[in-house]
Amino acid sequence: MWILETERLRLRELEEADLPALCAILQDEETMYAYEGAFDDQEVREWLDRQRMRYRRWGFGLWAVILKETDELIGQCGLTLQPWKETEVLETGYLFRRSCWHQGYATEAAKACMDYAFETLGAGEVCSIIRDTNTASKKVAVRNGMVLKDHWVKHYRGVDMPHDRYAAVRQ
Repeated sequence: MWILETERLRLRELEEADLPALCAILQDEETMYAYEGAFDDQEVREWLDRQRMRYRRWGFGLWAVILKETDELIGQCGLTLQPWKETEVLETGYLFRRSCWHQGYATEAAKACMDYAFETLGAGEVCSIIRDTNTASKKVAVRNGMVLKDHWVKHYRGVDMPHDRYAAVRQ
């Protein structure tokens, strides 16, 4: 069942059968540089389980991004609730297979997720929390009309990671 559809992409919930495709993304060192390195098998399993738990709990999470042309999973994009300072924000996040970078897929999928958040969920604001060194993801946020709101240092994998929060508000 498709949750969202764009010109080139379809988004659906991640399934157990997606584990190998997720491994190809989450176990690639270059793709995962913003996370301080590739995930091991257990971390990929936990990632998949966490998304599926989010679907049950909130009705959304990171969804599988399927390329219509080939019917293959090329990434994930969706909505999650993320901690930010003393609060929780609705975030659209995206992570794609390296061979699919620089083709507009992240922008296309993230825009569809933002529209879903505003139109279907009734959100007033959607954010993207992006590591300060992740220039490509910042460009996706700006292309989708987000503006830089603030900064915060997150602690992940034993590392202090400065992050920027980009946001768009419902028009």
